[in-house]
Amino acid sequence: MADYLIVLNKDENTVMFIDEKTKEIVKTFEVGQNPHEVSVTPNGEKAFVSCAGANTVEVFCLNPLSKKKIISHPEFRFPHESAVLPDGSKVILASTYANKVFIIDVQTEEVEKVILAQRMSHMVALNPDGSKAYISNIGSNSISVLETKTFEWLTHIPVGRSPEGIAISPNGKWLYCANQDDNLVYVIDTTTNALVARIGTDKLPIRVSFTKDSKIAFIPNREGNCVSVINVEMHREIKRIPTGIWPGGTVFNHDDSFCYVANNKTNDLSIIKVSDLKVVATIDVGIHPDGMAFCRIE
Repeated sequence: MADYLIVLNKDENTVMFIDEKTKEIVKTFEVGQNPHEVSVTPNGEKAFVSCAGANTVEVFCLNPLSKKKIISHPEFRFPHESAVLPDGSKVILASTYANKVFIIDVQTEEVEKVILAQRMSHMVALNPDGSKAYISNIGSNSISVLETKTFEWLTHIPVGRSPEGIAISPNGKWLYCANQDDNLVYVIDTTTNALVARIGTDKLPIRVSFTKDSKIAFIPNREGNCVSVINVEMHREIKRIPTGIWPGGTVFNHDDSFCYVANNKTNDLSIIKVSDLKVVATIDVGIHPDGMAFCRIE
């Protein structure tokens, strides 16, 4: 099995598969308009690509690599980020202009439930056991917490202006929420849902990614053209790493030795060596790369 990076190019409507070892683009697929985000099933068999402009979700078979199915629904309006439950049974999808969350059955690849959400539900993060899903709502300035057995809302947490990027630390303790219009990351204690810290960043923080040991978080700052490095124990920015123009999607590889950052306006990826906190290489990709994920392919 080889590690492959999936890269979505929003303005050329393609999905690229890059061999991490060789840094070569192995396969490129055309997809629906404006692909934004991708999630991979825990068993590595499928990837779900949300095509926001086409109002569809495209399903890929990863072993062997092929495009499998297009999921559509009359209520999809700008389907954005999704997450697959740890047991591999369901995909939870936030649809921004529908103000709804959709539950997709992984096996049948069909929408089985539609849930009314808050305004502009956009990004999805799961706690480690998958019992809760956290949804960022750009238009409501909130994070909604969804119980994933009954698919009922537990609470709505007020945060800063235009919350977009969210992630749960792998140890389950912290929810980090990047508020675009505040240039702040809100830190929420997942046990109490209480705000415990605010972290200043550069301009327009847009995503959040944690290392697996929960010690470091990377926050790409879209208008700052850099990544903020956060010490999670202290909830404090410790460094800013210059990248290409308009950094967006950010993902660590399987052993956290490198972080890949999609630069939306230079059409490339910055590769950051985590031990040195420096960009060590770039990869040219398609037009306006953004959503990314790792997978393993035979």
